Amino acid sequence: MSKIIAKLQVLSDAAKYDASCASSGSKRSNQNKGLGNAEGMGICHSYTEDGRCVSLLKILFTNHCIFDCAYCVSRRSNDVRRAAFTVEEVVDLTINFYRRNYIEGLFLSSGIFKNADYTMERLVRVARTLRQAHNFNGYIHLKAIPGASPELLHEAGLFADRLSVNIEIPSEQSLQKVAPEKNYPDIIKPMNYLAEEKEQYQEKKPAARKGPFFLPAGQSTQLIVGASPENDLQILHLADTLYKKQKLRRVYYSGYIPIATDNRVPQIKAPPLVRENRVYQADWLMRFYGFAVEEIVTPQNPDLDLEVDPKLSYALRNPEQFPVDINRDDYERILRVPGIGVKSAQKIVSSRQHQRLRFDHLQAIGVVVKRARYFIQCPGVPPASGEQQPKNIRTLILAQDAAKNPPQMSLFG
Repeated sequence: MSKIIAKLQVLSDAAKYDASCASSGSKRSNQNKGLGNAEGMGICHSYTEDGRCVSLLKILFTNHCIFDCAYCVSRRSNDVRRAAFTVEEVVDLTINFYRRNYIEGLFLSSGIFKNADYTMERLVRVARTLRQAHNFNGYIHLKAIPGASPELLHEAGLFADRLSVNIEIPSEQSLQKVAPEKNYPDIIKPMNYLAEEKEQYQEKKPAARKGPFFLPAGQSTQLIVGASPENDLQILHLADTLYKKQKLRRVYYSGYIPIATDNRVPQIKAPPLVRENRVYQADWLMRFYGFAVEEIVTPQNPDLDLEVDPKLSYALRNPEQFPVDINRDDYERILRVPGIGVKSAQKIVSSRQHQRLRFDHLQAIGVVVKRARYFIQCPGVPPASGEQQPKNIRTLILAQDAAKNPPQMSLFG
């Protein structure tokens, strides 16, 4: 057991650099008194979209790797402790941790040893053994290895709830610089295959509802922010394309963590966490608020404002779009108001059918009125008193945010 614990210490620590491990969207239910249940649940040491804290066993199968990517702690030239599990060890750890109520599922990634198929086959065997030998119905997220055969990817899609193919670097040019043994076609190809397979299964499902699942929680990927010179416009354009063409469920962003001295990557002292947070917020705007990439960042201003969130930045840059009439304007325009989230916008549209909404109603609905007041029109809004100039609004809101303890870094309403 001491050998397993030693491996777990090495391979769980190495797995912390992979951010693409949320699990919302799976509907795999428990049947025949099996172990675990992923129906309606999310798995990871993080928060799901509805605010629940969830847990999973997040490990690498091995940190041995044939590649030498400059940004990766497991690259072959890095002097780190190496370890590798067997299939049986990962299965036993998952079952034992689950029975002790430590976890709700498994996130299994891996370095590439020997070749893509050799690695992918072992990841698939873990999932197959859990599902078939142990009747495990908890959440399983596997890393899809670029270059693996379609047959292995197909089998992985049948046993896993989600697969992720991590792009990491947001452009082919930068990828060739920091990871010359990789290329974009090898990364995008399995994404396209999985998207097509999932679509075919969805088309067949109404006629065969008892048939097998295929990637019920979809695909995800990870982009590293700050390991290469791409600006936020390039990063968000890539994410937008992945959502539309490859039908990804989520794109995760990870601020580059400096792990070694290498002239191929920036020499920074700490990860760019504020920028990472702003990119997540911009991603949220694209997926849930109906914003186009060009409304968030432009060729003239290709990077996100680090001082204010991108929704507020949009409002300040487009004063002609405001104020929004809370009692008359449509849902899409109301969503553009800083301080108004999806749920509060829905409540506004619903509530105004029964009464004319006043400013004091908005706080009860859940609107962040200190932020929204500068961009709305309704009875009872405090007078502007010369505050409506964008530079003045920016100064006032920054002062409000600075007064908070701790500073607000969560996704906005």
